[in-house]
Amino acid sequence: MIAALLFWLFAAVLVGSAVMVVTARNPMHGVLFLILAFFNAAALFVLAGAEFLAMVLVIVYVGAVAVLFLFVVMMLDIGAARRKGGWQAYLPAGLAVGAVLFAEVLFSLAGWKLMPAAVAVPQPAGLSNTAALAGVLYTRYLLLFQASGLVLLVAMIGAIVLTLREHTRSRHQSIPRQLARDHRETVVLLDVPLREAPVVPGEAKKQAAPAPGGAE
Repeated sequence: MIAALLFWLFAAVLVGSAVMVVTARNPMHGVLFLILAFFNAAALFVLAGAEFLAMVLVIVYVGAVAVLFLFVVMMLDIGAARRKGGWQAYLPAGLAVGAVLFAEVLFSLAGWKLMPAAVAVPQPAGLSNTAALAGVLYTRYLLLFQASGLVLLVAMIGAIVLTLREHTRSRHQSIPRQLARDHRETVVLLDVPLREAPVVPGEAKKQAAPAPGGAE
């Protein structure tokens, strides 16, 4: 009973966070709602018995990907006027992408419902959660796993391209210019004289006073 209540609680917060990620006007708020969605998805994985997958979701996506999103959003510096205007031009492309994703979800659900029991990959008894996940991921879904890696690579390249500025060349690397540079142009040796530490008046009196019982 408690597990069912926790499932519906985490699922409701997950769906609400996903909706806020899409509808939030501030990109920073969208990323924060995305982090909340990741945490609730990890909680659902824990309830399903996939502890390793839950920890990977928190460590990789919350600790790396979401932080990367925050840095990209801050480096882009998108103004409020720019966020509000021009969304009509991207509406057809956004609807097309959303329709494709929705169709993929429907096809996946239909294939899962119609999949016969003989297609399932048998797992030996006593296998840990990590070993079972690796066995399925690197055997049956190997091509899909590699395709998802390519998608992440394209996303990383897109983030780098978005952060580059077209009007400056400071981010571009010139190997011949770096090799031809002399060390005297970049490294400067300075002879900094040592200064004596300032003496506190109270400390000076203590040092000048003779020790009790000492010779005069």
